[in-house]
Amino acid sequence: MRFSSALQAAALLGLTSGRSVPGNHVVHEKRAVPRSSLHKRVSPDVVLPVRVGLKQNARALEQAEDWLMEVSHPGSSMYGKHWSPDEIVEAFKPTDEAIETVAAWLEKSGISKERITHSDNKVWLAFDATTEEVESLLHTEYFHDDQDRALVAAHEYHLPSHVSEHVDYITPGVKGTLMELRRRDKRALNAESTRKSRRRQQHMKPLPELPKSWSSSDLSTCDQVITPQCLQALYGFKAPSPNAKVSKNNSLGIFEEGDYYAQQDFDKFFAQYFPSVPKGTHPILDSIDGGKAPVPVADAGGESNLDFELAYPIIYPQTTTLYQTDDTFYATSNSSTTGGIFNTFFDAIDGSYCTYSAFGETGNDPKLDPKYPDPNAGGYKGKLMCGVYKPTNVITISYGVQESDLPAYYQQRQCNEFLKLGLQGVSIFVASGDTGVGGYPGETQSDFYGCLRDDDVFSPTQPNSCPWLTNVGATKVYPGKTVHDPESAVFDPSPSFNFSSGGGFSNIFPVPKYQQGAVSSYFKNYNPPYPYYTDGKYENSTGIYNRNGRGIPDVAANGDNIAVWVGGEQGTSGGTSASSPIFASLVNRIVEERIKVGKGPLGFINPTLYTNPGVLNDITNGTNPGCGTLGFNATKGWDPVTGLGTPNYPKMLDLFLSLP
Repeated sequence: MRFSSALQAAALLGLTSGRSVPGNHVVHEKRAVPRSSLHKRVSPDVVLPVRVGLKQNARALEQAEDWLMEVSHPGSSMYGKHWSPDEIVEAFKPTDEAIETVAAWLEKSGISKERITHSDNKVWLAFDATTEEVESLLHTEYFHDDQDRALVAAHEYHLPSHVSEHVDYITPGVKGTLMELRRRDKRALNAESTRKSRRRQQHMKPLPELPKSWSSSDLSTCDQVITPQCLQALYGFKAPSPNAKVSKNNSLGIFEEGDYYAQQDFDKFFAQYFPSVPKGTHPILDSIDGGKAPVPVADAGGESNLDFELAYPIIYPQTTTLYQTDDTFYATSNSSTTGGIFNTFFDAIDGSYCTYSAFGETGNDPKLDPKYPDPNAGGYKGKLMCGVYKPTNVITISYGVQESDLPAYYQQRQCNEFLKLGLQGVSIFVASGDTGVGGYPGETQSDFYGCLRDDDVFSPTQPNSCPWLTNVGATKVYPGKTVHDPESAVFDPSPSFNFSSGGGFSNIFPVPKYQQGAVSSYFKNYNPPYPYYTDGKYENSTGIYNRNGRGIPDVAANGDNIAVWVGGEQGTSGGTSASSPIFASLVNRIVEERIKVGKGPLGFINPTLYTNPGVLNDITNGTNPGCGTLGFNATKGWDPVTGLGTPNYPKMLDLFLSLP
């Protein structure tokens, strides 16, 4: 017999509501529209892996920004007094009342104390229980979609009112869990998920024709090829002595996924452009969940090679650390058009993140993130790596997606992690994106510009909209200009793709306090000629950007015509993928100088830069086109194209050395 979807939904609601619910219980979560695919009852003896996510300390969530500003703002007496991981856990853990109340309810309901695990980060309680037990506990009924690896969920569930106020959410609950429907004493396993992370765009081009007498130290051709010597001239620094003594605890961290470096390319690049870096120099590999590197030269990746070939000439003999994330199946899978990113990386550098509950999610997302051990052919068969690596003082990331690609809760949970890393003294730099105010164009005329709504609303990038990291936009030396002239915002048009510096305003996160003055001045002095909205909700608006969103980027650096070796060939590349490692490398050098005089890492640097914008070279020329517009203008002061500007290394060094 076939049911219409409406009748089936009604039937499902009837099944759920048929269970008697005590009067002192409330609906904790309820699906607005029952999922018709969840049509088969879960057998009573199937074992469910239950997690009760406890609400974090409300005071901590309210004060988190203030705590970060205390250790990050140059005017604070607490500047540089970063927190330890244990202090982070202690500050953000749920209240004792929450823990005791929920645990007492579980024990009273028949889940013995011996069965309950309390996570190290204190934010969740976990136990295994049969479906029959959990249905009785939550006064609900569980359904699945009858697949080999089934999605198990309830349409609603209930908690005692005095317990509900302390619980974020429970899984499996309204949010389904992918699992094998094993019974009795066998533990259920989350199913695999696939994702597609995206590197910021690289633009590999042949090396231009140059005079036979040309060398990498020739500054007259920096408008055609950006060499390490061009960067030194642009930003006022010299290469460190290759024999300098450096700290063993100040390696530059570089995130990579699905893209791999080739040692042969490194050796050719060093020999041609920076011989003081010895042949065979390579990063320290922190392999995460099966990530492997290097690869044969034929498989070399443009992103990885670009990042390291930029970093080494700036920081050597300081080392680099490669966070190569995820096994080949997950890192390179194209089986879905969108997916998660960064969660397994956070897991590896912060063990508490593996089980951290926030914004309705505990641990990794069962649909968006990889599942380890990976059951796929050639997959990583070890357990998910949690807290196995210490984060470096500075980390650069040249990967991301659009803000609209991921659920808000997913991004908010990650943003809290960026904040916690900043509290611990970690400086994180992220490429702002390469599509100006838009996204990557789609395959149909309806999304020609890669923008939102009717292809006309500006599309912010992710994780860039999080306020607790430093976004890096791109500049270039325009044709006919020299390294002694001011740079301009990058714009590199082509028939298939227009590369311009990613920038704009978040639809999820508001303007942070440290940025409010700069954003307000921008609107006052250079009001963009576009209609806007003010609440992040563009669907029913005529506006095309969020006037009250976090501004992107914060700073900028050169991102076009960068000299590289990739796949055994020399050429030029670009993207904000180049800009982020440049800026991060210079900050890593500053941290090294602070260590030499007995000071510590910098952590979150935005408050210092926004308070002291004079340590940057203000960029006042160029735009970042997208969505059928010219985008925003680079202007005097902060702007959503190049931020506060490019690094002036001597001024930045003096400023940060003067701080505690």
